[in-house]
Amino acid sequence: MSKSPVAEAPVQKPAPAATGIRRLRGHPWLSLLAVALGVMLVALDGTIVALDGTIVAIASPAIQKDLDASLSDIQWVTNAYLLALAVSLITVGKLGDRFGHTRIFLTGAVGFVASSVGIGLTDDIKVMIGLRVLQGLFGAMLQPTALGIIRSTFPPEKLNSAIGIWGAVVAASTAAGPIVGGLLVEHVNWESCFYVNVPVGIVAVVMGLLFLKDTERDQDSKSFDVPGIVLLSGALFLLVWALIKAPDYGWGDTKTLGFLGATLVVGLLFVLRESRTKEPLLPLRLFRSLPLSAGTVLILMLAFCLFGAMFYMTFYLQNVHGLSAVDAAVRMLPLTGLMVVGAPLAGVLINRFGPRLPIVVGMLVTAGALFGLGGLDTGSGANDTLVWFGMLGLGLAPIMVGATEVIVGHAEVELAGVAGGLQSTAMQVGGTLGTAVLGAVMTAKLNDVFTERWSAAHLPPLRGEQLAQAKEAVSVGVAPVTPKTPAPVVEVITNITHHAFMDGMHLAFVAAGVVALVGAAIGLLTKQGRKVEGAAVHI
Repeated sequence: MSKSPVAEAPVQKPAPAATGIRRLRGHPWLSLLAVALGVMLVALDGTIVALDGTIVAIASPAIQKDLDASLSDIQWVTNAYLLALAVSLITVGKLGDRFGHTRIFLTGAVGFVASSVGIGLTDDIKVMIGLRVLQGLFGAMLQPTALGIIRSTFPPEKLNSAIGIWGAVVAASTAAGPIVGGLLVEHVNWESCFYVNVPVGIVAVVMGLLFLKDTERDQDSKSFDVPGIVLLSGALFLLVWALIKAPDYGWGDTKTLGFLGATLVVGLLFVLRESRTKEPLLPLRLFRSLPLSAGTVLILMLAFCLFGAMFYMTFYLQNVHGLSAVDAAVRMLPLTGLMVVGAPLAGVLINRFGPRLPIVVGMLVTAGALFGLGGLDTGSGANDTLVWFGMLGLGLAPIMVGATEVIVGHAEVELAGVAGGLQSTAMQVGGTLGTAVLGAVMTAKLNDVFTERWSAAHLPPLRGEQLAQAKEAVSVGVAPVTPKTPAPVVEVITNITHHAFMDGMHLAFVAAGVVALVGAAIGLLTKQGRKVEGAAVHI
């Protein structure tokens, strides 16, 4: 008699249970710690380089002197990094979805550390600029993949808390950047500003190798949308370039309008491409989700208000009140400090009430803080900013956490990297847009006020290049005087300069406050993200 098929079937032995550190691979909180260290690298080095107070901005004068660099070269040290970072975030997010976020994240961490070391070792400004491009590309590998790992690792009931801690790390690193940079430049050298990335990066890589579990990959994708990558990268490059150069060209200049027009054309071609290809880089179906679209706009508005306004507050503290860069950064600690505290608390509140109420309240508080900062005048002390900075930090925390959760929570798990790239791109573009637009509003106002006050003081008229140079100095709160100018005249010109600067800053902050009020209305469109399928649960 023949044996039954069941009797012949081999007995499968159960897989051996993971032991030791292997049991911790994929643990949500350890995974969060690993990716937070990676994001810290980018935040320390200046995630939004429009903010005058990052490590690189602090180090720029020393770099210029040591490498005998021109002003244009120093601007490119910043702009090369920003452009490389901004144009590649969504593409890198797609790479993470396709090939696994962990391997892209680890590649980015290793590359960021290596390029940082190269920058510290170089004595050629052109080589430094090239390495800054690489640093921006590797930095782009860290941000969207970090959010992708968080999205796919945490169960739904813990996702907001995880994003809250992630936001606290970003805020803390941003706060530490100018202080650490100033101390290193003052007491060590500018190279140490880049070497500081090495220990953080090494720990991030080691923890990533030990604790990060590779995320699920998009197995259905058979090709990569190369034309989409080219078109999206081109549109983002043109947009960011136009915003960076608009203050130099002038907003009505044909070059600025040409770049903005080209951005629109290439952007439309990208949308047309994505709507017709079977496997798009950025699936347009994502934007059928009204909450996701609203969350993207809210992140852009958050960065617009935060970095656009803070860019000019640094000039107020340093040039109007005479503080050093480090002292100015310390004065702004209530802002970032309360964001550090507020982000995890916001995660808890969003878990309980959903994102809508915390975001709307946060935007209203942000608007109140911006209007308060706009009410400062030349007689206000540097310490008068502390309450408004603290209020601003408390307002921004729930917006950052809530809008980020709305974006990544409303995207499918297999598109978590693209969603993370979308969030990071909105942050980059919003910060650059805020600096450029609020700068244009401020400059237009202070130019009129400066000219009127100069004439009313019966000072010698300024014309041509002399007038242009004077207005450029006044736009950052610096009195246009020479060493030979008599002391009484210096006092008059300084008074005119500071009043003109404050009038311009007032209008800029009012504009930012109005943007925040519009953001409160948009916040009403948000809601809790979808459940995370298959997320780890061993918390």
